[in-house]
Amino acid sequence: MNQSELVQLIKSRKSFLCVGLDSDIAKIPSSMMQLEDPVFEFNKRIIDATLPYTIAYKPNLAFYEALGSKGMASLEKTMEYIQGLSDSVFTIADAKRGDIGNTAAMYAKAFFERMNFDAVTVSPYMGMDSLEPFLSYKDKWTIVLALTSNSGSGDFQKLHTSTEYPDQTTSESKKLYEAVMEKSIQAAGHQGQLMFVVGATHGEMIRNIRAVAPDNFLLVPGVGAQGGSLSSVAVNGLNGHCGLLVNASRSIIFASSGDDFEKAAAAEASMMQEEMEQLLRDKKIIE
Repeated sequence: MNQSELVQLIKSRKSFLCVGLDSDIAKIPSSMMQLEDPVFEFNKRIIDATLPYTIAYKPNLAFYEALGSKGMASLEKTMEYIQGLSDSVFTIADAKRGDIGNTAAMYAKAFFERMNFDAVTVSPYMGMDSLEPFLSYKDKWTIVLALTSNSGSGDFQKLHTSTEYPDQTTSESKKLYEAVMEKSIQAAGHQGQLMFVVGATHGEMIRNIRAVAPDNFLLVPGVGAQGGSLSSVAVNGLNGHCGLLVNASRSIIFASSGDDFEKAAAAEASMMQEEMEQLLRDKKIIE
């Protein structure tokens, strides 16, 4: 899915909601545990309940890898189910991969070719050559960790660094996450299929982030269970083509721990979609 297709999906569904499939088997309703594949069945029912309100799903690989081969089978079945839907959906592998070039190439092949995700989250810590194998895929998205929502994000991401300019004696001080974003944009050579993870708990900083990446999409976790404000994110982060995917995981998929979890998930997703629709109208992205 390229950028124009993603923007059209946002406009048609009047939403920029991404539902995180952090499907913790310990939190799935006990009544489902008798099923052959409770994780897949849970995902399927969450997807069916929330599809009218969302444009994207983001399985977190940790919750599937922790279950070994059975978990990965659940993930593959989930992706096959999504890809079989008549409605378009954007899919993100929340994998946070980051390694040297030949290993990164195998990760890219696994997620973009084997499982056919539209996007994958990556860590830029090893440098731009670790991103290049992902960036080389046409119409696939590389989502670079920039400023994350966890409490320890400031340990490294907000450290000041000095950028020296060739043939000049001056240097510019900036935060590490800003340098990561600028280098990533240079490596990509375009604004198209490059996205950045920016936590909703840093809502007040998104305006500054927009100065670094005015045209790129931002994947924003932290709304909902982590306490981030959707309105703050939108006011500071929406651009002319929306430019945001706001992720909610636990607040939607575990809105209820009982057998009414589908109904509760749909209600939570619907409430977020209604707020997003109004924010898109206020920004005149939709009429």
